[in-house]
Amino acid sequence: MKDHKEALVPFKLDPENPLTMGPLALYDYYFELKRQQEEAMKRALKLIKRVHDEYAEMSGRRYGNGLIDPYCMEDAEIAAICVGSTAGTTKTIVDELRADGVKAGLLRLRTYRPSPKQDIIRALKSVEAVAVMDRSHSFGAHGGPVFHEIRHILYDSKTRPQVVDYIYGLGGRDMPPHLIHQIYKDLEEIVSTKRVRDPVQFIGVRE
Repeated sequence: MKDHKEALVPFKLDPENPLTMGPLALYDYYFELKRQQEEAMKRALKLIKRVHDEYAEMSGRRYGNGLIDPYCMEDAEIAAICVGSTAGTTKTIVDELRADGVKAGLLRLRTYRPSPKQDIIRALKSVEAVAVMDRSHSFGAHGGPVFHEIRHILYDSKTRPQVVDYIYGLGGRDMPPHLIHQIYKDLEEIVSTKRVRDPVQFIGVRE
């Protein structure tokens, strides 16, 4: 029985039976290895969705489709995009704006790599202005990493909304509701003027 179990899980940390696995791909096959990784990442999109659905069936909880988690996006004219726990607070702001008649929405990214390109494009189909909320920054670049991703994805899209980036919460600083309200207010102004005054902004920082 012991041999059978080891055959099922041969690669494990076992001081009694040490082994090594080559982490090195030399130049003669490195390029081919990386090309295979790209194809594997593309196939992972379907796998992530399948695992998400299996988990939803067991737990009764769903998070969009496992790739993106849209909230009030069906008819949204303005929307924020974020990753992580800030989405919870932002949903509350969206509810408040909706109660006031503002067609606001939220798109939470559940998967960053592989990039769910088509899902993002479909989710933003009716949106005129998008605020990307980046809790990170690519210093010296034009905006944060999620902003780069979204603008890149939308570049060839037939429906291409205005996109603005908000760098926030670096070092774990809180993102209070009034700042999220300000982001949506800025989006309303962008829709009204058809112009983005400053595509990359820092919000909630002392300057």
